[in-house]
Amino acid sequence: MRASRLSAVVGMVGLSAALLTSCGDGDDGGGSGKPFAKDSADQVAAKAVAATKKADSMRIKGDMRQADGKTVSLDLAVDQAKNCQGTIAANGSEAELRHTNGTLYLRGDEAYWKTALKNQPGSEKVVSKVADKWVKMPADDASTSGMCDKQGLVASMDENKSERKGMKKGGTTSVDGKDAIALTKQVGDETHTMYVATEGEPYILRSTVKGGDKPNEATFGDYGKSVNPKEPSKDETVDLKELAASGQ
Repeated sequence: MRASRLSAVVGMVGLSAALLTSCGDGDDGGGSGKPFAKDSADQVAAKAVAATKKADSMRIKGDMRQADGKTVSLDLAVDQAKNCQGTIAANGSEAELRHTNGTLYLRGDEAYWKTALKNQPGSEKVVSKVADKWVKMPADDASTSGMCDKQGLVASMDENKSERKGMKKGGTTSVDGKDAIALTKQVGDETHTMYVATEGEPYILRSTVKGGDKPNEATFGDYGKSVNPKEPSKDETVDLKELAASGQ
């Protein structure tokens, strides 16, 4: 089985780009005693994106509904040096991932690999070799190259400038114990909201899309916290490139 067929299954981690939505523009929101009182919504959002880009590290936790109605969940800590570790879960299965020293490792349970390799030739033999093992992914594989790129994940928020036009300031609230201001926008039957920290650095703390057929929610935290994934031991690891070369 080709390595690319196996590695392509982890491309769902790209859901983080879809969860990182909703930058703002628009209404200045109100009185002088309120957070960011002198800033318009677009200025608040610009500060939030800049601060989030500058942060040494962060953690992303989110859920996204797919077109088939199933939900993919992501919990990933990542830093500027592309170290990352976390989990991705879908369809009742889960996989752990780690990126360290330029190498990505993925460990999925049997259910994960059975789903990932469904209808692939020889999949039964492959599942028995990779289930519950740390699978070393090829360094040159395009489908996983940006998976642990913090700057790339944050940049995905601002790819479509039109998405950050016309947002307005909402009220203040608390996200995981931190004070935040809400920026909101109505897009058809979807309500987009981004929550920005009002104390300390103006980090993005949460982003949500409610309504529509693909609601999602992402929470961002652990800013500046060290990300130190441990490299799996050799007896726990299967090299995907070697497995593919062997024809299995």
